[in-house]
Amino acid sequence: MARPRSLPIATAGTVLGALLLTALPASAAPPPDPGPHPVRERGGSEPAAALLPRGAAAALPGSLVESPAARPADGGYPRRTDLAVPPENPADTSLRLGLAPYHSLAPRLNALQKLGDRVSVEVAGRSAGGRELYLVTVTAPESPAEARAQERMRERIENAPAAAARDPRIKAAYKTPVFINNNIHGNEWEGTDAALRLVEELATATDRKTAGLLARTRIHLNVTANPDGRIAGTRANAAGFDLNRDFITASQPESRAIRRIAIDKQPAVMLDLHGYVNGTLIEPTTPPHGENYEYDLFLKHSYANALGMERAVNGLGYTPAKDGVEPAVIPFRDQQEGWDDWPPIFTPQYMPFQGAVAAHTIEFPMQVNNRAYDTLPVAELRRRAAINTAIAGAAMRAALDYADTHRAAVLADQIETFRRAAAGEPQRPVSEETVPGVPGIGPEDVYTTTFPRAYVIPAGRSQRSAVAAARLVDHLVANDVRVGRAKDGSYVVDMRQPKRGLANVILAEGRDISGDVSAMYDISGWSLGLLWGATVRKVERGPVPAVVRTVHAAAPTGSVAPFGDLLLRLDDPKELVAVNALLARGVAVRRTADGAAVVPGAARAVARELAERYGVVFRATKERGTVPLERTRVAASATAGELFALREMGFDVVPVSAKVLNAGFDWTGTSGARVLYVSQGLDWAELTPEAREALRRSGVGVVGSGPAGAAFNAAAGLLPVTAVEGNGDANGVVAVRAAGGPLAAGAPAHTFVYSPLWFTGLGAGVRTELSYAPGAPLVSGHWRPAAAGGGGPADAAGRAAVVSGRAASGAPVVLIGTEPLFRAHPKGSFALVGRALLAR
Repeated sequence: MARPRSLPIATAGTVLGALLLTALPASAAPPPDPGPHPVRERGGSEPAAALLPRGAAAALPGSLVESPAARPADGGYPRRTDLAVPPENPADTSLRLGLAPYHSLAPRLNALQKLGDRVSVEVAGRSAGGRELYLVTVTAPESPAEARAQERMRERIENAPAAAARDPRIKAAYKTPVFINNNIHGNEWEGTDAALRLVEELATATDRKTAGLLARTRIHLNVTANPDGRIAGTRANAAGFDLNRDFITASQPESRAIRRIAIDKQPAVMLDLHGYVNGTLIEPTTPPHGENYEYDLFLKHSYANALGMERAVNGLGYTPAKDGVEPAVIPFRDQQEGWDDWPPIFTPQYMPFQGAVAAHTIEFPMQVNNRAYDTLPVAELRRRAAINTAIAGAAMRAALDYADTHRAAVLADQIETFRRAAAGEPQRPVSEETVPGVPGIGPEDVYTTTFPRAYVIPAGRSQRSAVAAARLVDHLVANDVRVGRAKDGSYVVDMRQPKRGLANVILAEGRDISGDVSAMYDISGWSLGLLWGATVRKVERGPVPAVVRTVHAAAPTGSVAPFGDLLLRLDDPKELVAVNALLARGVAVRRTADGAAVVPGAARAVARELAERYGVVFRATKERGTVPLERTRVAASATAGELFALREMGFDVVPVSAKVLNAGFDWTGTSGARVLYVSQGLDWAELTPEAREALRRSGVGVVGSGPAGAAFNAAAGLLPVTAVEGNGDANGVVAVRAAGGPLAAGAPAHTFVYSPLWFTGLGAGVRTELSYAPGAPLVSGHWRPAAAGGGGPADAAGRAAVVSGRAASGAPVVLIGTEPLFRAHPKGSFALVGRALLAR
């Protein structure tokens, strides 16, 4: 979020400086209104993105593959890259605001690299839409030997923190890493332009203060974290994802690129630039605070840095009367609750687990996106954008001042964060004694946890899904969590390691914080240990299983029986993608009574290929199967996360809407579908009589998820059930029970809810497939009864969470009250949806 008004900058008067500051033409036509983006979006909903053409997300370059790593190079600094210049795009939404369009960034960065020996540019990865992500580093020159010395010190800080705390070389010579992330929400533009100005200032300044700063600091700037959204004027990337909700899942290439920067650069101070909150919002946050942080160290620096940024922002002289700009706000000091740092899904809330002792969301004040973008005059938009750019720049410079002025304390506390973790020491609760200088600390700010001695992830043949264990282990390693392998093949996460907080964030069950605050900004529960399908055992205290080797990647899990027909369980998304690949190749696959797949032995060669690619296990079987499975094309009115998850399971997905169906969608044609998935955006009342009749005649199955799916079922008269909506603000990890049928066979004992739903009054032929656990189903998260007293977890306990049956037409129908595909996150629950889509 940003605030308008131009800020004079100190430049060398170069032609480049004029280029950077010249207003851009206002001739570009505004794009269609992207619509409002409420704080709570069901399932991370981005309706426009949900209507991407069939196959579009899968076809986007880099959308399903790891981003190229921004790894340390062998050379020193500067590291010059001749960036390829994209073609000019007159539709780039930045132009209307007088800001830098994406196509201008590469030539500007190429020019900035030529200003001297302080600026380096590297390509950190690519966006979901295939666009390059530019990482700029500004620092004093380093020879290759000096850069290697810096890297050795960085590694020592992380891997030998007790020794690093005593190392005089680190105290004297290590450069403080600062990371500034810009434009992660594409329609919050101005951080990018402030970053360009800052880079030019630092590149051209001749004063002693700047020279000293760059001798003691490495400043890393992700110029635009979301070029797709910057161009289109959307919050989301080209795949429809809100990237600032993706950090614990890392489904998107942009998130993975930022994760790689965090691991490789190990920033001690971090800013994430957003818009729009008036006055400028500068974290630290209100409670609840992430319980896995060394929060005393984090609050100490985050609050002090916030005060400096507040002074810089307010010092620009903008006023409510003159400019419409309110004074800056620090939520920790100025608000009671509602802007928390509990979940690790946001960029600044992920960074402390990689060593940041100060990390901030900055929300600049003057709105220029959504309705304002289309309705305000260009001159007013540019006035606002200029103020936002100036405020972003002031915050950046103040944070650099803090990092430099308090360099010794910042580095000492980054080292102390890692040292406590490696030593297995308990956390220090925040108080006015442990964090002197921060006023107003009370019991409502104290969030700590007790770390177990270790976690063990079994991976033997007795485990229901070895592929789930491998996925979880690979994710831990990708997040720079240390994993070892025991003699019996189990994976061991010894919690005496520098990044224990992140290990616990990923593997712990989480915590029910329903009684701690009245409302949350976003999700409150996320346990990958419970939601990703693997078995995870907690070792509360020693002994820890002996580790025989360090794991850099999970061991291969795929295998194929050497004889007979083959059985493939469908308990995991990788098994779903394998069976869909078999069906796409014309292999005759049959379903068993418990929902698995029988593959003829004649397809063994294909099975071997898929076993190696996806890590799935084909076992020998004498079962013949009950009914043939068919290649399933899915018509989906769904969120971007759900579309992504469906494609991740190998389904051919056709996004639809009422408009598409009313235009004469051919259910039986080559572009038709065999099943309809509804979770948002498709209202039965909006369909024409012809569209309704075509859907009825088609005989396609229906899978409805959440309130929208239940409403569609009721209006269409498919299954005789009553859907009961719980508290719409609720979310978290819940315990569930499978009823024993083929649909939920192999489903894990936990899943995710967001605005939970359950079903009562089940009519003839309707069966419960999955129910909420009796008693207290919420394991972690935030789920209170609604204001009227109902809708809480006690009301859901024991109730049907997933039901199935057949419509009057004979078509299969499944209704889901949980969120098994939420933001492509709860991997262990995907297969339930996959089985439902394959059912006939």
